[in-house]
Formats: sequence, structure tokens, C-alpha cells
Amino acid sequence: MAQSVERSCTMLVHFDKPSSGNEIKEALEGNDGPAKVEALQKAIMMLLNGEQLPALFITIVRYVLPSEDHTVQKLLLLYLETIEKTDSSGKILPEMILICQNLRNNLQHPNEYIRGVTLRFLCRIREEEIFEPLIPSILTCLEHRHSYVRRNAVLAINSIYKLPKGEMHLQDAPDLIEKVLNSEQDLSTKRNAFLMLCNHAQDRAVHYLLSQVDNVAHWGDILQMAVLELIRKVCRGNPGEKGKYIKIILALLQSTSTAVVYECAVTLVGLSQAPTAIRAAANCYCQLLVSQSDNNVKLIVLDRLQELKARHREVMQDVLMDVLRALTSPNMDIRKKTLDIALDLITSRNIDEVVMVLKKEVMKTQNKELDKGPEYRQLLVQAIHSCAVKFPDVAGNVIHLLMDFLGDTNTASALDVVFFVREIMETNTKLRASILERLLDSYNQIRSSRVCSCTLWIIGEYCDQKEDIYAALEAIKSALGPLPFFQDDDDAEKGKDEKDKIKTKDGIDATTSISVQQTSHRPAVLADGSYASQTAITDTVTTSTLSSTAPNIRALLLTGDYFLGGVVAGALTKLLLRLRKSTNAEATEVNKLTAEAMLYIVSILRLGESQASLHPRDDDAVDRMVTCLKVLTRPDDEVAKVWLEECRHSFAQMIHDKLTRDAEEAKTKDSQAQAQPDELIDFHHLKARRGMSQLEIEDQVQTDLQRATGLAETGSETASRLSRVLQLTGFSDPVYAEAYVTVHQYDIVLDVTVINRTTETLQNLCLELATMGDLKLVERPQNYTLGPGAQKSVRANIKVSSTETGAIFGNIVYESSAYADRSVVVLNDIHIDIMDYISPASCPDVQFRSMWAEFEWENKVAINTTITDVSEFLDHIVASTNMRCATPRSALEGECGFLAANLYAKSVFGEDALVNVSVEKQPDGKLAGYIRIRSKTQGIALSLGDKLILKQKG
Repeated sequence: MAQSVERSCTMLVHFDKPSSGNEIKEALEGNDGPAKVEALQKAIMMLLNGEQLPALFITIVRYVLPSEDHTVQKLLLLYLETIEKTDSSGKILPEMILICQNLRNNLQHPNEYIRGVTLRFLCRIREEEIFEPLIPSILTCLEHRHSYVRRNAVLAINSIYKLPKGEMHLQDAPDLIEKVLNSEQDLSTKRNAFLMLCNHAQDRAVHYLLSQVDNVAHWGDILQMAVLELIRKVCRGNPGEKGKYIKIILALLQSTSTAVVYECAVTLVGLSQAPTAIRAAANCYCQLLVSQSDNNVKLIVLDRLQELKARHREVMQDVLMDVLRALTSPNMDIRKKTLDIALDLITSRNIDEVVMVLKKEVMKTQNKELDKGPEYRQLLVQAIHSCAVKFPDVAGNVIHLLMDFLGDTNTASALDVVFFVREIMETNTKLRASILERLLDSYNQIRSSRVCSCTLWIIGEYCDQKEDIYAALEAIKSALGPLPFFQDDDDAEKGKDEKDKIKTKDGIDATTSISVQQTSHRPAVLADGSYASQTAITDTVTTSTLSSTAPNIRALLLTGDYFLGGVVAGALTKLLLRLRKSTNAEATEVNKLTAEAMLYIVSILRLGESQASLHPRDDDAVDRMVTCLKVLTRPDDEVAKVWLEECRHSFAQMIHDKLTRDAEEAKTKDSQAQAQPDELIDFHHLKARRGMSQLEIEDQVQTDLQRATGLAETGSETASRLSRVLQLTGFSDPVYAEAYVTVHQYDIVLDVTVINRTTETLQNLCLELATMGDLKLVERPQNYTLGPGAQKSVRANIKVSSTETGAIFGNIVYESSAYADRSVVVLNDIHIDIMDYISPASCPDVQFRSMWAEFEWENKVAINTTITDVSEFLDHIVASTNMRCATPRSALEGECGFLAANLYAKSVFGEDALVNVSVEKQPDGKLAGYIRIRSKTQGIALSLGDKLILKQKG
């Protein structure tokens, strides 16, 4: 079993129904063809699962080799591929000689299928004693009439030639393959021959390519892909010659194969920095983005465009409108990624076109049949908000369209709209009058409590004119409905006895409206289009009055939303204080409106005290409303200044801080590396042209510019690599090993350098690795032979599936003449740090709170640190966790001995990491508090918590 596991495996077949060897043997000895096929399949699957069937080989030689059935012959080759062909010392087993004559007969068989599958079998044979006598027959197959045989013959020659002693057995293989390449007409055979030359005789492949440069555009797609692979390999070794190959790539861009076009674009970006080449690649990506229907392809192309944007922003700005065409996709991930790319490329030249596209997309979301319309609308609103922040002039074009969605059933989308409106009211004074008018007209359509609260704040803060104040007061009273909000039982009985009907302004009987509402669920519509029941609700709260026909603020108050009641009181207070300061306002009218406002506030307080209230009132809302009553009763200049000036000043300061923070981030993102003072700068106007094409000149210029501006790779990257080298063994061990760990999203690459410190040759040296956590070893490194003092670089690939902390451990096993048994050197463990997977990210406060309430995994870490300053402790946590502080710095200023801040980061797997730091300074000078971590998955919460426990002490 151990040997079967260590052996290289060329196929995997699932098998869970074991059979006995005798049953298989009996079936193979019989004359039933289907039974032989089934028996061979069972034998192969048992061998793949570690079973040993040594007695079966002779039976197969006697009863299966002579069979003419093609399926049986194919399975026979798979069986021969699976069995062990060498003994423990590595020598070929004697019985394997028996199959060589059969393989030679197959290679000379008149049927092309038998020849082809035998050649494919030889591609996976590593024992030279088996394939050496077959080489003349393999070479003969290169001239077979059928392309299937020729194609597989080239593959077999390629496989044999790349073996350690392959060149000895096939010394003239490159010459033969070159002749095949020049004379062959079959596309697959030509591709295989070209790849053979690319791998083993690169000069011949380059010579053939340059001799056929005019015909490359007409070749088949698989051969064109091989050409691109050769170009990448050649240019990587000799960058100076890439100019002539870029012409070939530009010709291949016209290919009808989308795979070739994509590879051309990737190759162009990798080889050239010339604007012409980058523009051609960007246009190819945009065409693929629109033409391909597969969402995975679109996401991959968008990733390439994102990479292109980082280094070639000017080129990407020219194709921005083509990128936005991807918004037609119904997939939300594609839409989000497209908008992320577009928002970074907006300039004063294209802002109008971008906003026009976004407006059209917003209008499409009004269609109820649109899949995920509310979510898409929220994305668009956020995008338009970002555009308006960067270019305030466009706000007037979109603000009124977005205000139609204040009454959206999707609260998150409506909140984004109202926050956008609030910011525009502060930053764009020209639009205030029209926004206020529209806001007052559409206020009764808003049904969300948070949107209502924010809208009331805007109305109370920015209604400066007398007419606007009167209109705002009327809108608020209309949204509150007539008083009282409820009736006590005694009052209701008294009203019934006296039959005193209270008429509303629309002529609806307030005392009898409840009976109408109880008998009909469909409200009456008046001539002006309003609902009659909007102003006809004076029933007791004990009945169900929370229908959508009630005025919005009234309906929310009756559900027990007393925070909204405090906001209403604050808005009424600001409006009346501002009206009182107005020079042309009559004192009598002001006093009357003040009394009405106080009556509404008292009625809200009484509603909270009543037994009919669905929820008890909260003390904060009561304090707010009582404060408003006191201010309205005895207003003075100092209090009015706090309410009317200081509040707006605080909001203006918050907006200023936000814009400043965004500007600093943009500046940091756009900052470029600096060049060293002794760097060489070439002036392309003074360079010798030497018959170069315009594209080659552009490419050289861009390469020089990159070096001059410090964007080219420098030696500092090598220095940073050295800091990530981990020592795996001791200096006194017979084998010294160290590893360089590279983490790239879902992959971890271990480059392990192994040095033989002994004076003896180490045979079958193998690096054995195992993983713990969500890490998986992709492939097992092969065995090596190391001479005295020799070294070898071994690469191991590991896949990562989550941010859970993982570890890699293992041994180096080798054989030496000094020891009878295999020797083992135990390696130090490699711990994979979560910091390699998370990166700082920005997150709106509303979204942060929403995710905090939604995520179920929480890890609570008690603060235990030697740091004594709360701000210093926060800075230390931010630096240690590679997270971004989402709380503005202005909110953290001051020396109160207490601090609360939110941190946010995103992992490469798309996971969100939320952290809340709450810390206070105790009387003894030490810090106390908690750090709470929340995430959607358990791994990131636990790993980040462990990291904080280790790092928080300072």
C-alpha cells in the first residue's frame, strides 16, 4: 500500500464495490466479451485503490492479449499503465518483457485506433527497457496515413525525449519533428509538433514561426495558442526582441476564436507598455465583456480590466463607456465589479456620459419584473452619490430622479437616497430650494422610520424662508394626522352620547371613520387623488390602525417608534425658532403655531404613557421631547444659537472630514513610486531609430519612462523577499532546508531550497508535506538525488479555501549508503498568518451596522495591554491587524479617557471582518474594555481573535 501511494498516478477512478480475484480471473478466462470488459475494469479499479493482484498478470497475458476487441485492448493498456513495472530496487520486472512484443504488434496494427491508443499509452511510460525496442515502430507511425496516429506519435516522441535519457534514444527527434511540422496538414498534429519544438528546440520553433509570420493569422486556434505560449517564453528570456513578436500578437487579435483573443490581450499587457498595445488589449477585453454570455468569463475579464486600470488609467478612461455596457448583465457581482472599475475612471470629460448611463439604469429598476431590482438600485444610487461628491455639478441632473425612490420598499436603497440628499443640501446651496419643494411634496410617500427621521432633520435644518417654514409645518401636521392619537374609553363613551361629530378639513367624519375602516379594507379615493382614510383616523389603538392608508408618521408612532417622535419634536422646534427670528412673521401667528406644535408633542408623550401603546416609551425620546417643550415655552438667543447654528456646523464639519478623508485616500492611491537620483533616463527623441516600427519605439519609450519614474521592478523587492524566508532545519542537520512562502489569494507557493551538508550522495530525497486547517497540498514533490554539497530548489503548491489559521509541517526523507534504513529530518512548522489574506477596505457606516446585526459569529477579546493611552492603543490595533479604521479621526479627538471605534477589512475570499474596539482608561492608569470581532464565518473570527490576543500587549 505504501509503494502504491508513493508511485506516480496518471488516472483516478472512484471505486467502492470490491470484488474477489477469483471472480475476475474466471471472467477473464471465459469467452464472453462483455464479461472480460467488466472484469478488466474491476481489476484496474482495485489496483488503483491499493490492492495487489500478482497472480492476474499471467492470466491476462494468456487470455486477454490475443483479443481483437478494441475495448478490451484499450482496457489492457490501462491495466499495464496501472500495475507496478519495477521491483523494489527500481529494475524492470522480467515478465514485463512479455508485453513488449504485443506493443510492437499494436504499433504495426492495420487499425489506426489500436495504433493511436498504444501511442497514448507510451506517453505515460517511464521505463526505458519497455519503450527502447519500440522506437523504430514509433518513428514509422509519423508517416501513417491517418492523422490520429501521427498526432499521438508526436506526443509519444515528445514524452520520451523529455525523459532523463531521452536524448540518447532519440537524438534526431527535433529534425524529424521539424520535417513533420513543415509537411503536416492536420491542425492537431501541427500543434503537437510545434509544442515539441517549443519545449526542446526553441530556436527551430522560432525559425518556423518567423518564416510563416504572414500565415499565422490563418492558422487554427489551438496552433495560435501554442504560438502565444512560445512568444511569452522567448520574450521572458530575451526582452529585447519582443518588438517583432508584438506585431504577431496584434495580427492574432483579429482571430475568430475568443480564447485566442483573450490570450493575445493577456500577452500584450505582459510584454509591452506601449499605449497602442495597451489600448488594443483593453478593446479586446471590452469586446469579450459584451460578447460572452458566461458570467465566469465576464468576471475574469473584469479582473483583467481592474489590473489594467491600476497601471494604465489614461487608456482605461478612453474605454470607460464600453466597460459600462457590462451593466446589462443580470448578475449582481458583475454589476458591482463594473461600477467599482467605472467610479475610479471618472473624469470631467466623461462624467456627463457616465451619469446618463446610470440614470437610464436607475429608470430600468422601476420595472418590477427586473431580477434583484432593489439591490441593483441601491448600487446605482451609491455610484451616483460618488459621482456627485467628485463632481458637484452633476447633482442637479440626478437628484430629482433619485428622490422618486424615497418611498422605496427597500429601506437600504431609500436610506442611500436620503443620505445623498442630505449631503447635497449642505454642499450645493443652489439646489436647496428645489430639493425642499420636492421633499415636502413627496414626504407622505415615505414609509421607513429611518428615512422619515433623516427627512425631518433636513426639513428642520434647511427651511430658512417663511413660506418654506409654513409649508414644512403643514407637511408635518399632515403626516401626523388629526389629534388625538387615541381615545380613552371614557372619552369615547362621552362622544357617543353627545353624538359630537368632528369634521376634518376634507369633510370626513373622524369619529365614524373607524367603523368605515373596519367594514372596508379598500380606502376611498378623493377627487384630488388622496386617500380619505389618511385624515380620518381617530380610533383607539386597541384596533388595528397600522394600515398603509394612515399618514406615515402617525402609523409609525402608533407602532411605538418614539425615537421618531423625538425627531418630530426637534424638527418642529427648529422650524418655530427660525420662524420666530424671521422679521416679517407676526407674533400672534407664531404663538398659535407654537401652541399647536406643543400640543402635538404632548400628544406623543401621552400616547407613550397610555395603556393602548404597543411598546413602552424610551427615556431618551421623552427627555428630547421635554427639552423641546421647554425651548418652545421659553426661547432665548443662546438656546436658539445652539439649535439653529451649532447643529448645522457639526454636520458641515462631518461632511468636510469625510471629503478630506476621501481626498487623502485618492491621493495615496494615485501616488507613484519615486526614482533614485542616479537612475538612467533615456530621451527617446535622441535614440537611434534603426528601422524600428512606431510600436517598437513606443514600447521602448514606455520602458524607459517606467524606469525613470520608479515604476519598474527594483532591488527593493528582492530585499522584501528575504524577510519572508523561513528556516526549516538546523545548521547541524545533514540536510539544510529553508522556504520562501508566497501567498497569492487562493494559492500558497513554497519554494524550498534543500542543501546536502554531507560528503555522501543522498538518493530518493523527498520533501514530504502535510497540512492542517483549510489547506490542501496540490501535488506531492518528486524524488531527487543530491550529490555532496549540492542543492536543489523544490516547489510545492498548496490551495487555500478560507482564512482559518493553518499550518504546514513535514519531513525530508532520503536514502544514503551510510545507513541501511531511510533517514528522516523533521522540519519546523510553517504557520499561515491571517494577515496574508485580509486587506484594509472602506465600508459605509450604514452597511457596517447592517452587517454587524446580520453576522452570527462573534469573538470577544478582553483588553490586556501595557499601553496606557487609548488613542495609541487604537493605532497599535489598526497597525497589527491590517485593518482600516472606519470611525473618522475627528470623532476620536479629545482626551476623555474613553474610546469606541469600528475597524473593517475584507479577505481575498470576499469575507468581511468587522471589529469594534471599546476601551476606557481606569483610575489606576491601565486600559480596560473589550474588542469584539464579527464575521459571517467562524474561521476569520477565531483567527483574528488569536492574532489580537498575541498583538494587543504592544
